[in-house]
Amino acid sequence: MIRITPTPASQLGNTDFSKLEFGKYVSDHMFIAHYRNGQWDNGEIIPFQNIPVSPAALALHYGQSVFEGMKAFRMNSGPVSIFRIPKHLERLNRSLERMCMQPVPAEMFREAVETLVKTDIDWVPPAGEGSLYLRPFVFASESRYGVKVSDEFTFIIFSGPVGPYYPKPLRVKVETLYSRAARGGTGAAKCAGNYGASFYPTRMAQQEGFDAVIWTDGQQHEYIEESGTMNVMFVDRGTLITPELTDSILPGITRDSILQLARKMQIDVREYKIPVQELKQKLADGSLTEAFGTGTAAVVAPIKSISIDGEEFTLPDATDDSLMFRLRNALNELRTEGSGDTFGWNTILS
Repeated sequence: MIRITPTPASQLGNTDFSKLEFGKYVSDHMFIAHYRNGQWDNGEIIPFQNIPVSPAALALHYGQSVFEGMKAFRMNSGPVSIFRIPKHLERLNRSLERMCMQPVPAEMFREAVETLVKTDIDWVPPAGEGSLYLRPFVFASESRYGVKVSDEFTFIIFSGPVGPYYPKPLRVKVETLYSRAARGGTGAAKCAGNYGASFYPTRMAQQEGFDAVIWTDGQQHEYIEESGTMNVMFVDRGTLITPELTDSILPGITRDSILQLARKMQIDVREYKIPVQELKQKLADGSLTEAFGTGTAAVVAPIKSISIDGEEFTLPDATDDSLMFRLRNALNELRTEGSGDTFGWNTILS
C-alpha cells in the first residue's frame, strides 16, 4: 500500500470547472518515488508541492528527463476510468531506455496512478465536460555535474483537470527547414529535449500567423512526420492515411487508439511514408478532404488549412459526419460509456 499524506488545505474550491484551461489547475496531491542504490523505494502520495533539486542535478545539465501524458475520465454512469495504463507505461519505459534511465516497475506505476486518481477523484470533471490529465515523469536527480549517466532518478506523477487543448481548427505550415528529430535520434522517445528544440521554429511559424507546424523528415524534408505536438492524419477519398512510424516519430497512444477503432469500424487505413509533394497534389486536386492531429492532450484537433512551399490550401469545413469526428466520438463513447471496449483499454476504479 502506498502511504498517503492528505493535503491540509484543498484547492478544489478555487477551481472553476466551467472555465478549464489546459495546464492551469493542479490537483491537491502528487506521487513521488526515488531510485537510489540500485532500487526504487516504495514511493508515497503527498500534497502537491515544490521539491528540492540540487543545482548540480544531472537532468538540468544533460537532459535526462522523460514524461508521459495520460487521462482519467468520469463515465456517464458515475465511476472514473483511467485510459490505457499499460500502453502508457510501455511508452514511458521505452523512452527511459532510450535515455539511459531506470525503468519504472509495472506494479509501481499502476498502483501509483490508480491511488493518485482515487485520492483526487473529486478533481475529475463531470462526464463530457473535460478530463483529469495525469503527468508522470522521471528525471535524473543525482547531484554530479560531470558528464555521465545518472545513477539516481526521481519519479513523480501529478494531475489537473483540463478542457480542450485546441479550441479552434488549426492553420498549419509544413516545415522544411527546421527538424523536430532526426533518424537515429530521440524522436520516438517522449523526452523533454524534443519539445524544447521545437519551440523556436514553432514560434517563428506563429509569428507568420500559423498555429503550428507539420514536421518533415530531418534528412531531405521530403516526407510528412508529425503536426506540432501531435501525430497527424488525413482522409484521402475516404481512406484514413497517416505516416508510418519510424524512430523519428513519437508513437502516440491516441494515434494507436484511433487506428484500431477505424479498423474496427471497417474504415480503410493506410500507414506509409507520405511525400510532401504527394500531400500537396492531393490538396490541390481536392482528393484530400480532412486533416487532423491526434494526441492525449488534443484528442482530435481539426486542421483547417495547410501551407506548403508558400502556397496555402484550405480544407472543406468539417461536419458532424466528418470521419475525424466519427472517430473522436467513438473514442469518447468508449471512454465515458465503456461500450465497445473490446480492447480492454479502460481501468475502471471501484
